[in-house]
Amino acid sequence: MRSVAVAAAVVALLAAMAAAMVTTAVQQTPTIDEPVYAGASVLYLREHDLRDNPEHPPLGKLIIGIGTEAAGVRLDRAYSGPEEAIGQHLLYASGNDPRRVMLAARLPMIVLTLLFGLVVFAFARDLAGAAGGLLALGLYAFSPDVIAHGSLATLDVAAAGFVLTAAWLLWRARGRPLPYLPLAGAALGAALATKMNTLVAVPVLLVLAAVPVWSTYRQQDSAKAILRAAAAAAGVAAIAVAVVWASYLAVDPRLRWTAPPNLPSVGGLRGLAADVLPLPRPYRDGMRVQFGFEDATWTGFLFGRHYQGSLWYYLPAALLVKTPLGMLALWLAGAAALLSVRRLRPAAPYVLLPAAVLLAAAMAGSRDLGVRYAIFVPVFLAVAAGCAVAFRWRWTPVAATALALFVAVSSVRTFPYYLPYSNEAFGGPSKTHLRLHDSNVDWGQDLGRLADRLRDRYAGQRVWLAYKGSGVPSGYGITASDPLSVPPGEVSGILAVSDSWIAKADPRILALIGTSEPIDEVGHSITIYRRPASGAR
Repeated sequence: MRSVAVAAAVVALLAAMAAAMVTTAVQQTPTIDEPVYAGASVLYLREHDLRDNPEHPPLGKLIIGIGTEAAGVRLDRAYSGPEEAIGQHLLYASGNDPRRVMLAARLPMIVLTLLFGLVVFAFARDLAGAAGGLLALGLYAFSPDVIAHGSLATLDVAAAGFVLTAAWLLWRARGRPLPYLPLAGAALGAALATKMNTLVAVPVLLVLAAVPVWSTYRQQDSAKAILRAAAAAAGVAAIAVAVVWASYLAVDPRLRWTAPPNLPSVGGLRGLAADVLPLPRPYRDGMRVQFGFEDATWTGFLFGRHYQGSLWYYLPAALLVKTPLGMLALWLAGAAALLSVRRLRPAAPYVLLPAAVLLAAAMAGSRDLGVRYAIFVPVFLAVAAGCAVAFRWRWTPVAATALALFVAVSSVRTFPYYLPYSNEAFGGPSKTHLRLHDSNVDWGQDLGRLADRLRDRYAGQRVWLAYKGSGVPSGYGITASDPLSVPPGEVSGILAVSDSWIAKADPRILALIGTSEPIDEVGHSITIYRRPASGAR
Protein backbone atom coordinates (compact mmCIF):
# COMPACT_ATOMS: atom_id res chain seq x y z
CA MET A 1 0.00 0.00 0.00
CA ARG A 2 2.84 2.38 0.82
CA SER A 3 4.35 1.85 -2.62
CA VAL A 4 1.00 2.74 -4.20
CA ALA A 5 0.91 6.00 -2.23
CA VAL A 6 4.47 6.83 -3.29
CA ALA A 7 3.65 6.11 -6.94
CA ALA A 8 0.55 8.31 -6.70
CA ALA A 9 2.62 11.14 -5.23
CA VAL A 10 5.18 10.83 -8.04
CA VAL A 11 2.42 10.95 -10.65
CA ALA A 12 0.81 13.96 -8.97
CA LEU A 13 4.06 15.92 -8.82
CA LEU A 14 4.94 15.19 -12.43
CA ALA A 15 1.37 16.02 -13.52
CA ALA A 16 1.62 19.41 -11.79
CA MET A 17 4.95 20.04 -13.47
CA ALA A 18 3.57 18.97 -16.85
CA ALA A 19 0.60 21.32 -16.48
CA ALA A 20 2.88 24.24 -15.64
CA MET A 21 5.24 23.54 -18.53
CA VAL A 22 2.54 22.96 -21.15
CA THR A 23 0.68 26.12 -20.11
CA THR A 24 3.93 28.07 -20.35
CA ALA A 25 4.75 26.53 -23.73
CA VAL A 26 1.32 27.43 -25.11
CA GLN A 27 1.40 31.03 -23.91
CA GLN A 28 4.99 32.04 -24.72
CA THR A 29 6.17 33.15 -28.12
CA PRO A 30 9.66 32.14 -29.33
CA THR A 31 12.61 32.98 -27.14
CA ILE A 32 15.81 34.16 -28.78
CA ASP A 33 17.43 30.76 -29.30
CA GLU A 34 14.40 28.60 -30.09
CA PRO A 35 13.88 29.45 -33.79
CA VAL A 36 17.51 28.51 -34.43
CA TYR A 37 17.05 25.05 -32.92
CA ALA A 38 13.63 24.52 -34.50
CA GLY A 39 14.97 25.47 -37.93
CA ALA A 40 18.01 23.24 -37.51
CA SER A 41 15.82 20.32 -36.44
CA VAL A 42 13.84 20.51 -39.68
CA LEU A 43 16.96 20.82 -41.82
CA TYR A 44 18.63 17.89 -40.07
CA LEU A 45 15.69 15.56 -40.61
CA ARG A 46 14.56 16.75 -44.06
CA GLU A 47 17.79 17.84 -45.75
CA HIS A 48 20.35 15.80 -43.74
CA ASP A 49 22.46 18.94 -43.59
CA LEU A 50 24.72 19.55 -40.57
CA ARG A 51 25.76 23.07 -41.47
CA ASP A 52 23.06 24.91 -39.53
CA ASN A 53 23.90 25.72 -35.89
CA PRO A 54 27.25 23.84 -35.88
CA GLU A 55 28.20 25.21 -32.45
CA HIS A 56 25.87 22.69 -30.82
CA PRO A 57 25.81 18.92 -31.45
CA PRO A 58 22.70 17.48 -33.08
CA LEU A 59 21.03 15.22 -30.50
CA GLY A 60 18.96 17.87 -28.72
CA LYS A 61 17.81 19.27 -32.05
CA LEU A 62 16.89 15.78 -33.25
CA ILE A 63 14.72 15.42 -30.15
CA ILE A 64 13.09 18.77 -30.93
CA GLY A 65 12.62 17.48 -34.47
CA ILE A 66 10.36 14.69 -33.22
CA GLY A 67 7.79 17.38 -32.55
CA THR A 68 8.29 19.39 -35.72
CA GLU A 69 8.07 16.24 -37.86
CA ALA A 70 4.94 15.03 -36.07
CA ALA A 71 3.34 18.42 -36.67
CA GLY A 72 4.13 18.29 -40.40
CA VAL A 73 5.97 21.61 -40.42
CA ARG A 74 6.42 23.03 -43.90
CA LEU A 75 9.95 23.71 -45.11
CA ASP A 76 10.51 26.32 -47.80
CA ARG A 77 13.17 24.66 -49.93
CA ALA A 78 13.50 27.79 -52.06
CA TYR A 79 14.83 29.78 -49.12
CA SER A 80 18.35 31.05 -49.79
CA GLY A 81 18.90 33.54 -46.97
CA PRO A 82 21.43 33.39 -44.14
CA GLU A 83 21.56 30.21 -42.08
CA GLU A 84 20.97 32.04 -38.80
CA ALA A 85 17.56 33.21 -40.11
CA ILE A 86 16.28 29.82 -41.27
CA GLY A 87 14.25 29.28 -38.11
CA GLN A 88 12.62 32.69 -38.29
CA HIS A 89 11.77 32.09 -41.96
CA LEU A 90 10.33 28.70 -41.03
CA LEU A 91 8.06 30.25 -38.40
CA TYR A 92 6.87 33.36 -40.20
CA ALA A 93 7.41 33.06 -43.95
CA SER A 94 6.82 29.41 -44.87
CA GLY A 95 3.08 29.10 -44.44
CA ASN A 96 3.31 27.70 -40.90
CA ASP A 97 1.42 28.76 -37.78
CA PRO A 98 4.29 29.98 -35.53
CA ARG A 99 2.42 29.12 -32.32
CA ARG A 100 1.74 25.57 -33.51
CA VAL A 101 5.32 25.07 -34.66
CA MET A 102 6.78 26.26 -31.36
CA LEU A 103 4.45 24.11 -29.28
CA ALA A 104 5.34 21.09 -31.41
CA ALA A 105 9.06 21.82 -30.97
CA ARG A 106 8.70 22.28 -27.21
CA LEU A 107 6.65 19.19 -26.39
CA PRO A 108 9.50 16.65 -26.80
CA MET A 109 11.66 18.68 -24.41
CA ILE A 110 8.79 18.84 -21.94
CA VAL A 111 8.49 15.05 -22.03
CA LEU A 112 12.25 14.69 -21.60
CA THR A 113 12.23 17.08 -18.63
CA LEU A 114 9.51 14.97 -16.98
CA LEU A 115 11.54 11.80 -17.56
CA PHE A 116 14.51 13.42 -15.86
CA GLY A 117 12.18 14.02 -12.92
CA LEU A 118 11.94 10.24 -12.58
CA VAL A 119 15.75 10.09 -12.52
CA VAL A 120 15.82 12.71 -9.75
CA PHE A 121 13.31 10.67 -7.75
CA ALA A 122 15.10 7.37 -8.33
CA PHE A 123 18.55 8.78 -7.47
CA ALA A 124 17.36 10.40 -4.24
CA ARG A 125 15.32 7.32 -3.29
CA ASP A 126 18.41 5.15 -3.71
CA LEU A 127 20.22 7.44 -1.27
CA ALA A 128 17.57 8.45 1.25
CA GLY A 129 14.51 6.27 0.73
CA ALA A 130 11.07 7.10 -0.61
CA ALA A 131 10.71 10.22 1.53
CA GLY A 132 13.97 11.60 0.17
CA GLY A 133 12.94 10.74 -3.36
CA LEU A 134 9.63 12.57 -3.03
CA LEU A 135 11.30 15.61 -1.48
CA ALA A 136 13.82 15.73 -4.32
CA LEU A 137 11.15 15.32 -6.98
CA GLY A 138 9.02 18.00 -5.33
CA LEU A 139 11.85 20.53 -5.52
CA TYR A 140 12.57 19.57 -9.12
CA ALA A 141 8.90 19.72 -10.14
CA PHE A 142 8.38 23.16 -8.59
CA SER A 143 11.74 24.68 -9.59
CA PRO A 144 10.87 27.85 -11.54
CA ASP A 145 14.11 27.63 -13.53
CA VAL A 146 13.60 23.99 -14.50
CA ILE A 147 9.98 24.65 -15.46
CA ALA A 148 10.95 27.76 -17.42
CA HIS A 149 13.73 26.18 -19.46
CA GLY A 150 12.26 22.67 -19.56
CA SER A 151 9.25 24.09 -21.41
CA LEU A 152 11.40 25.58 -24.17
CA ALA A 153 12.84 24.05 -27.33
CA THR A 154 16.37 24.63 -26.05
CA LEU A 155 19.24 22.40 -24.93
CA ASP A 156 20.14 23.39 -21.37
CA VAL A 157 17.82 21.13 -19.33
CA ALA A 158 18.38 18.19 -21.68
CA ALA A 159 22.17 18.39 -21.28
CA ALA A 160 21.92 18.71 -17.48
CA GLY A 161 19.49 15.82 -17.27
CA PHE A 162 21.69 13.49 -19.27
CA VAL A 163 24.68 14.27 -17.02
CA LEU A 164 22.54 13.58 -13.95
CA THR A 165 21.40 10.29 -15.48
CA ALA A 166 25.02 9.29 -16.11
CA ALA A 167 25.95 10.09 -12.50
CA TRP A 168 23.01 8.08 -11.14
CA LEU A 169 23.85 5.07 -13.32
CA LEU A 170 27.49 5.22 -12.20
CA TRP A 171 26.30 5.22 -8.59
CA ARG A 172 24.29 2.08 -9.30
CA ALA A 173 27.21 0.53 -11.17
CA ARG A 174 29.26 0.30 -7.96
CA GLY A 175 27.55 -2.93 -7.07
CA ARG A 176 26.55 -4.10 -10.55
CA PRO A 177 28.93 -2.89 -13.27
CA LEU A 178 26.76 -4.62 -15.83
CA PRO A 179 24.43 -3.27 -17.12
CA TYR A 180 24.92 0.12 -15.46
CA LEU A 181 28.36 1.08 -16.79
CA PRO A 182 27.30 0.76 -20.46
CA LEU A 183 24.11 2.68 -19.72
CA ALA A 184 26.12 5.39 -17.97
CA GLY A 185 28.32 5.65 -21.06
CA ALA A 186 25.25 6.07 -23.25
CA ALA A 187 23.87 8.80 -20.97
CA LEU A 188 27.21 10.60 -20.94
CA GLY A 189 27.34 10.37 -24.72
CA ALA A 190 23.83 11.82 -24.93
CA ALA A 191 24.98 14.77 -22.81
CA LEU A 192 28.01 15.37 -25.03
CA ALA A 193 25.83 15.02 -28.13
CA THR A 194 23.44 17.67 -26.78
CA LYS A 195 25.70 20.47 -25.54
CA MET A 196 29.46 20.90 -25.47
CA ASN A 197 29.65 22.48 -22.03
CA THR A 198 29.20 18.97 -20.63
CA LEU A 199 32.73 18.06 -21.79
CA VAL A 200 34.14 19.36 -18.49
CA ALA A 201 32.16 16.68 -16.63
CA VAL A 202 33.80 13.84 -18.56
CA PRO A 203 36.96 13.48 -16.37
CA VAL A 204 34.84 13.50 -13.21
CA LEU A 205 32.46 10.84 -14.46
CA LEU A 206 35.24 8.64 -15.80
CA VAL A 207 36.96 8.74 -12.41
CA LEU A 208 33.65 7.84 -10.78
CA ALA A 209 33.44 4.89 -13.16
CA ALA A 210 36.97 3.71 -12.36
CA VAL A 211 37.39 4.22 -8.61
CA PRO A 212 34.72 1.74 -7.42
CA VAL A 213 36.15 -0.97 -9.68
CA TRP A 214 39.65 -0.33 -8.36
CA SER A 215 38.37 -0.32 -4.77
CA THR A 216 36.62 -3.66 -5.26
CA TYR A 217 39.67 -5.51 -6.58
CA ARG A 218 42.63 -3.71 -4.97
CA GLN A 219 42.83 -6.16 -2.06
CA GLN A 220 43.23 -9.12 -4.45
CA ASP A 221 45.76 -7.74 -6.92
CA SER A 222 46.54 -4.04 -7.16
CA ALA A 223 47.89 -4.27 -10.73
CA LYS A 224 44.78 -6.06 -11.97
CA ALA A 225 42.63 -3.63 -10.04
CA ILE A 226 44.20 -0.71 -11.89
CA LEU A 227 43.71 -2.46 -15.22
CA ARG A 228 40.08 -3.24 -14.44
CA ALA A 229 39.45 0.34 -13.35
CA ALA A 230 41.07 1.69 -16.51
CA ALA A 231 39.00 -0.71 -18.61
CA ALA A 232 35.81 0.46 -16.91
CA ALA A 233 36.59 4.11 -17.59
CA ALA A 234 37.69 3.36 -21.15
CA GLY A 235 34.52 1.40 -21.80
CA VAL A 236 32.32 4.24 -20.58
CA ALA A 237 34.31 6.73 -22.67
CA ALA A 238 34.12 4.53 -25.78
CA ILE A 239 30.36 4.19 -25.53
CA ALA A 240 30.00 7.94 -24.99
CA VAL A 241 32.10 8.67 -28.08
CA ALA A 242 30.05 6.16 -30.08
CA VAL A 243 26.82 7.92 -29.10
CA VAL A 244 28.22 11.26 -30.27
CA TRP A 245 29.23 9.75 -33.61
CA ALA A 246 25.81 8.09 -33.93
CA SER A 247 24.04 11.43 -33.42
CA TYR A 248 25.95 12.99 -36.34
CA LEU A 249 25.55 9.94 -38.57
CA ALA A 250 21.80 9.96 -37.85
CA VAL A 251 21.66 13.36 -39.54
CA ASP A 252 24.02 12.58 -42.40
CA PRO A 253 25.25 8.99 -42.78
CA ARG A 254 27.91 10.24 -45.22
CA LEU A 255 29.05 12.91 -42.75
CA ARG A 256 29.50 15.56 -45.42
CA TRP A 257 30.98 18.60 -43.82
CA THR A 258 32.46 21.93 -44.81
CA ALA A 259 33.92 24.06 -42.04
CA PRO A 260 31.95 27.29 -41.53
CA PRO A 261 33.55 30.47 -42.85
CA ASN A 262 35.63 32.49 -40.42
CA LEU A 263 36.11 29.51 -38.13
CA PRO A 264 38.04 30.85 -35.12
CA SER A 265 41.67 29.87 -34.87
CA VAL A 266 42.17 28.41 -31.41
CA GLY A 267 45.54 27.58 -29.90
CA GLY A 268 46.85 26.19 -26.64
CA LEU A 269 45.16 23.34 -24.79
CA ARG A 270 41.78 24.26 -26.21
CA GLY A 271 43.07 24.01 -29.75
CA LEU A 272 44.80 20.73 -28.93
CA ALA A 273 41.55 19.31 -27.57
CA ALA A 274 39.70 20.38 -30.70
CA ASP A 275 42.39 18.64 -32.79
CA VAL A 276 42.80 15.33 -30.99
CA LEU A 277 39.49 14.36 -29.42
CA PRO A 278 38.11 11.23 -31.13
CA LEU A 279 34.91 13.02 -32.12
CA PRO A 280 33.47 13.93 -35.54
CA ARG A 281 35.04 16.85 -37.37
CA PRO A 282 31.85 18.95 -37.19
CA TYR A 283 31.82 18.48 -33.41
CA ARG A 284 35.42 19.66 -33.10
CA ASP A 285 34.75 22.62 -35.39
CA GLY A 286 31.75 23.41 -33.24
CA MET A 287 34.09 23.49 -30.25
CA ARG A 288 36.15 26.11 -32.05
CA VAL A 289 33.04 28.20 -32.64
CA GLN A 290 32.22 27.98 -28.93
CA PHE A 291 35.76 28.96 -28.00
CA GLY A 292 35.35 31.96 -30.29
CA PHE A 293 32.23 32.96 -28.36
CA GLU A 294 34.15 32.64 -25.12
CA ASP A 295 36.91 34.88 -26.44
CA ALA A 296 34.43 37.63 -27.29
CA THR A 297 33.43 40.42 -24.90
CA TRP A 298 29.78 40.33 -23.87
CA THR A 299 27.68 42.81 -21.95
CA GLY A 300 26.28 41.92 -18.53
CA PHE A 301 23.75 43.29 -16.07
CA LEU A 302 23.67 42.47 -12.37
CA PHE A 303 21.89 44.27 -9.51
CA GLY A 304 21.26 47.31 -11.69
CA ARG A 305 24.82 47.56 -12.97
CA HIS A 306 25.51 47.38 -16.70
CA TYR A 307 29.04 46.22 -17.49
CA GLN A 308 31.31 44.87 -20.21
CA GLY A 309 32.92 41.46 -19.82
CA SER A 310 32.03 38.93 -17.12
CA LEU A 311 31.98 38.67 -13.34
CA TRP A 312 33.16 35.46 -11.71
CA TYR A 313 30.38 35.65 -9.11
CA TYR A 314 27.58 36.36 -11.59
CA LEU A 315 26.05 32.87 -11.62
CA PRO A 316 26.05 32.35 -7.82
CA ALA A 317 24.47 35.80 -7.44
CA ALA A 318 21.87 35.09 -10.13
CA LEU A 319 21.04 31.71 -8.55
CA LEU A 320 20.59 33.46 -5.21
CA VAL A 321 18.00 35.76 -6.81
CA LYS A 322 16.19 33.14 -8.88
CA THR A 323 16.01 30.19 -6.51
CA PRO A 324 13.11 29.87 -4.04
CA LEU A 325 14.26 30.56 -0.48
CA GLY A 326 13.05 27.22 0.84
CA MET A 327 14.94 25.47 -1.94
CA LEU A 328 18.18 27.25 -1.01
CA ALA A 329 17.77 26.07 2.59
CA LEU A 330 17.09 22.48 1.53
CA TRP A 331 20.07 22.49 -0.86
CA LEU A 332 22.35 23.46 2.02
CA ALA A 333 20.80 20.90 4.35
CA GLY A 334 21.05 18.14 1.75
CA ALA A 335 24.67 18.93 0.92
CA ALA A 336 25.48 18.92 4.65
CA ALA A 337 23.81 15.51 4.97
CA LEU A 338 25.80 14.10 2.07
CA LEU A 339 29.03 15.25 3.67
CA SER A 340 28.27 14.41 7.30
CA VAL A 341 26.01 11.34 7.40
CA ARG A 342 28.30 8.33 7.20
CA ARG A 343 26.16 6.15 4.95
CA LEU A 344 25.70 9.02 2.48
CA ARG A 345 29.32 10.11 2.17
CA PRO A 346 30.15 7.67 -0.65
CA ALA A 347 27.41 9.31 -2.73
CA ALA A 348 28.68 12.87 -2.26
CA PRO A 349 31.11 12.76 -5.23
CA TYR A 350 28.33 11.49 -7.52
CA VAL A 351 25.93 14.28 -6.59
CA LEU A 352 28.04 17.26 -5.61
CA LEU A 353 31.22 16.92 -7.65
CA PRO A 354 29.72 17.01 -11.19
CA ALA A 355 27.58 20.01 -10.24
CA ALA A 356 30.58 21.79 -8.70
CA VAL A 357 32.80 21.22 -11.74
CA LEU A 358 30.12 22.30 -14.19
CA LEU A 359 29.37 25.39 -12.12
CA ALA A 360 33.05 26.32 -11.87
CA ALA A 361 33.42 26.02 -15.64
CA ALA A 362 30.31 28.13 -16.23
CA MET A 363 31.54 30.79 -13.79
CA ALA A 364 34.77 31.01 -15.76
CA GLY A 365 32.83 31.64 -18.98
CA SER A 366 32.47 35.00 -20.65
CA ARG A 367 28.68 35.05 -21.09
CA ASP A 368 26.75 36.45 -18.11
CA LEU A 369 23.42 35.83 -19.80
CA GLY A 370 21.38 33.74 -17.39
CA VAL A 371 21.13 30.90 -14.90
CA ARG A 372 20.38 28.55 -17.78
CA TYR A 373 24.16 28.17 -18.04
CA ALA A 374 23.98 26.66 -14.54
CA ILE A 375 20.67 24.80 -14.83
CA PHE A 376 22.42 21.63 -13.67
CA VAL A 377 22.59 23.18 -10.18
CA PRO A 378 18.84 22.87 -9.41
CA VAL A 379 18.82 19.49 -11.16
CA PHE A 380 21.67 17.95 -9.13
CA LEU A 381 20.92 19.75 -5.88
CA ALA A 382 17.34 18.54 -5.92
CA VAL A 383 18.85 15.08 -5.38
CA ALA A 384 21.12 16.45 -2.67
CA ALA A 385 18.18 18.14 -0.95
CA GLY A 386 16.37 14.81 -0.77
CA CYS A 387 19.16 13.60 1.49
CA ALA A 388 18.17 16.15 4.14
CA VAL A 389 15.67 13.60 5.49
CA ALA A 390 18.66 11.48 6.58
CA PHE A 391 19.14 13.74 9.60
CA ARG A 392 17.50 11.85 12.45
CA TRP A 393 16.32 14.87 14.35
CA ARG A 394 12.76 14.96 15.64
CA TRP A 395 11.88 18.10 13.76
CA THR A 396 13.46 17.10 10.43
CA PRO A 397 10.23 15.86 8.74
CA VAL A 398 8.28 18.93 9.80
CA ALA A 399 11.01 21.37 8.72
CA ALA A 400 11.57 19.63 5.37
CA THR A 401 7.85 19.56 4.64
CA ALA A 402 7.42 23.22 5.58
CA LEU A 403 10.32 24.32 3.38
CA ALA A 404 9.06 22.20 0.48
CA LEU A 405 5.60 23.76 0.80
CA PHE A 406 7.19 27.21 0.85
CA VAL A 407 8.90 26.33 -2.43
CA ALA A 408 5.65 25.08 -3.96
CA VAL A 409 3.73 28.21 -2.94
CA SER A 410 6.46 30.50 -4.29
CA SER A 411 6.49 28.58 -7.57
CA VAL A 412 2.71 28.54 -7.97
CA ARG A 413 2.50 32.27 -7.24
CA THR A 414 4.69 33.05 -10.26
CA PHE A 415 2.58 30.90 -12.62
CA PRO A 416 2.74 31.19 -15.62
CA TYR A 417 5.66 33.68 -15.60
CA TYR A 418 8.46 31.29 -14.69
CA LEU A 419 11.22 32.81 -16.81
CA PRO A 420 11.32 36.13 -14.89
CA TYR A 421 10.95 34.47 -11.48
CA SER A 422 12.88 35.81 -8.51
CA ASN A 423 12.32 34.90 -4.88
CA GLU A 424 10.56 36.96 -2.25
CA ALA A 425 13.77 38.38 -0.79
CA PHE A 426 14.38 40.14 -4.12
CA GLY A 427 10.83 41.35 -4.71
CA GLY A 428 9.41 38.56 -6.84
CA PRO A 429 9.12 38.37 -10.65
CA SER A 430 7.95 41.95 -11.10
CA LYS A 431 11.34 43.18 -9.81
CA THR A 432 13.67 40.75 -11.57
CA HIS A 433 14.35 43.15 -14.45
CA LEU A 434 15.89 45.58 -11.96
CA ARG A 435 18.60 43.05 -11.05
CA LEU A 436 19.08 40.68 -14.00
CA HIS A 437 18.52 40.60 -17.74
CA ASP A 438 18.41 38.39 -20.85
CA SER A 439 17.22 34.80 -20.27
CA ASN A 440 16.78 35.49 -16.56
CA VAL A 441 13.79 37.70 -17.25
CA ASP A 442 13.26 38.85 -20.84
CA TRP A 443 14.19 36.45 -23.62
CA GLY A 444 11.62 37.67 -26.12
CA GLN A 445 8.92 35.34 -24.77
CA ASP A 446 6.07 37.83 -24.35
CA LEU A 447 5.45 39.13 -27.85
CA GLY A 448 2.13 37.29 -28.05
CA ARG A 449 1.03 38.62 -24.67
CA LEU A 450 2.00 42.11 -25.80
CA ALA A 451 -0.20 41.70 -28.88
CA ASP A 452 -3.15 40.76 -26.65
CA ARG A 453 -2.53 43.71 -24.32
CA LEU A 454 -2.27 46.23 -27.15
CA ARG A 455 -5.47 44.94 -28.69
CA ASP A 456 -7.38 44.91 -25.39
CA ARG A 457 -6.24 48.22 -23.88
CA TYR A 458 -4.61 50.38 -26.53
CA ALA A 459 -6.52 49.66 -29.74
CA GLY A 460 -6.31 52.43 -32.31
CA GLN A 461 -3.32 54.16 -30.72
CA ARG A 462 0.07 54.69 -32.36
CA VAL A 463 2.50 52.05 -31.13
CA TRP A 464 6.30 52.16 -31.06
CA LEU A 465 8.16 48.97 -30.18
CA ALA A 466 11.75 48.33 -29.09
CA TYR A 467 11.69 44.53 -28.90
CA LYS A 468 14.59 42.22 -28.09
CA GLY A 469 13.83 38.74 -29.35
CA SER A 470 13.43 36.42 -32.32
CA GLY A 471 9.70 36.84 -32.82
CA VAL A 472 8.27 38.90 -35.66
CA PRO A 473 5.74 41.40 -34.27
CA SER A 474 3.56 41.36 -37.39
CA GLY A 475 3.22 37.60 -37.00
CA TYR A 476 1.07 38.27 -33.93
CA GLY A 477 -0.90 41.19 -35.33
CA ILE A 478 1.29 43.94 -33.91
CA THR A 479 1.59 47.03 -36.09
CA ALA A 480 4.38 49.11 -34.59
CA SER A 481 7.18 51.43 -35.61
CA ASP A 482 10.80 51.37 -34.54
CA PRO A 483 11.45 54.26 -32.13
CA LEU A 484 15.17 54.17 -32.90
CA SER A 485 14.63 54.84 -36.60
CA VAL A 486 13.39 58.41 -36.13
CA PRO A 487 14.40 61.42 -34.01
CA PRO A 488 13.09 61.16 -30.42
CA GLY A 489 10.78 64.11 -30.92
CA GLU A 490 8.74 62.16 -33.45
CA VAL A 491 8.01 59.31 -31.03
CA SER A 492 4.65 59.82 -29.33
CA GLY A 493 1.85 57.53 -28.22
CA ILE A 494 2.40 54.05 -26.84
CA LEU A 495 6.02 52.98 -26.42
CA ALA A 496 6.65 49.31 -25.58
CA VAL A 497 10.20 48.38 -24.59
CA SER A 498 11.73 45.00 -23.80
CA ASP A 499 13.29 45.17 -20.35
CA SER A 500 16.52 43.66 -21.69
CA TRP A 501 16.80 46.69 -23.98
CA ILE A 502 16.63 48.90 -20.90
CA ALA A 503 19.24 46.78 -19.11
CA LYS A 504 21.59 47.23 -22.07
CA ALA A 505 21.65 50.96 -21.17
CA ASP A 506 21.39 52.05 -24.79
CA PRO A 507 21.45 55.86 -24.52
CA ARG A 508 18.79 56.19 -27.24
CA ILE A 509 16.38 53.99 -25.27
CA LEU A 510 17.21 55.69 -21.98
CA ALA A 511 16.53 59.10 -23.55
CA LEU A 512 13.11 57.92 -24.76
CA ILE A 513 11.93 56.32 -21.53
CA GLY A 514 13.36 59.13 -19.42
CA THR A 515 10.76 61.47 -20.90
CA SER A 516 7.92 58.92 -20.92
CA GLU A 517 5.44 57.73 -18.30
CA PRO A 518 5.37 53.99 -17.45
CA ILE A 519 1.74 52.88 -17.54
CA ASP A 520 1.73 49.09 -17.90
CA GLU A 521 3.85 45.94 -18.10
CA VAL A 522 3.51 42.62 -19.88
CA GLY A 523 4.75 39.31 -18.45
CA HIS A 524 7.26 41.10 -16.21
CA SER A 525 9.47 41.45 -19.30
CA ILE A 526 8.05 44.33 -21.38
CA THR A 527 7.29 47.79 -20.03
CA ILE A 528 4.71 50.00 -21.72
CA TYR A 529 5.11 53.77 -21.59
CA ARG A 530 2.94 56.64 -22.70
CA ARG A 531 4.99 59.20 -24.56
CA PRO A 532 3.41 62.61 -25.08
CA ALA A 533 3.71 64.53 -28.31
CA SER A 534 6.82 66.70 -28.61
CA GLY A 535 4.98 69.95 -27.99
CA ALA A 536 3.31 68.60 -24.85
CA ARG A 537 6.54 67.85 -22.98
